[in-house]
Amino acid sequence: MLSRNLDMAKKAYKNKDVEASKKAHQALTDAPEIHKHEQGQFIKSLIYGGLDGIITTFAVVAGVAGASLSFGVVLILGFANLIADGLSMAIGDYLSSKAENEYKQAEREREIWEIEHFPEGEKQEMIELYVSKGLSKEDATAITNIISKNKEAWVDIMMVEELGIIEDNESPVKNAIVTFLSFVIFGFIPLITYVISTFLPGLKDSAFIIASVLTGITLFILGALKVKFTAKNWLSSGIEMLIIGGIAAFAAYGIGYVLSAVA
Repeated sequence: MLSRNLDMAKKAYKNKDVEASKKAHQALTDAPEIHKHEQGQFIKSLIYGGLDGIITTFAVVAGVAGASLSFGVVLILGFANLIADGLSMAIGDYLSSKAENEYKQAEREREIWEIEHFPEGEKQEMIELYVSKGLSKEDATAITNIISKNKEAWVDIMMVEELGIIEDNESPVKNAIVTFLSFVIFGFIPLITYVISTFLPGLKDSAFIIASVLTGITLFILGALKVKFTAKNWLSSGIEMLIIGGIAAFAAYGIGYVLSAVA
């Protein structure tokens, strides 16, 4: 465990609060940092999966609205996109995460093999790495000699310093499930009004407007939440995501309108 509270440290840095930063580094965390990272990774999959889901589904709805097609077409294309794209994104997330984990594991095994069979060469690499960062050769050698006494720490540091690989033990299956559920749940928002309109016909005339408002609000909220990973201002991030979603919807609406005119 680290002798600091990472959330407190991030907040202190954001507010440029030196005293809060000192307190954060003095506070003992109650959980291992790996758990915090895993939890953060799921939140990231939740937010980005949700953004992808709501933007792509609303683009379909906007395209159908621009073409002045029936409610049935909206629901068919909307739900088809929701499931097909959700599965596609989840499978892609799973395969990419799995491949990344396998690559990291293969590189770790190579580093372990090199340390076991040619430790002097690995020490020399580490010395050169620290010298390239501005340390004197004497200091770099002293640090390397200390680190090399602990094989696990030695491998961990070589993975980061030599290869630029940060191991995080992500679960490809869990990430894929979170991505799919987030995609489907948030992607359903542009379709809610159309589903309700099948039971309340009076909403049909304003279904697209209501769907646009609900989508806009959700996009802003998800964009604002995205600052947890981008460290941007929540307001500008929310507006940025709202604009991006609006551009996608406008393009889809325009294409639907033009194609309906020439079809």
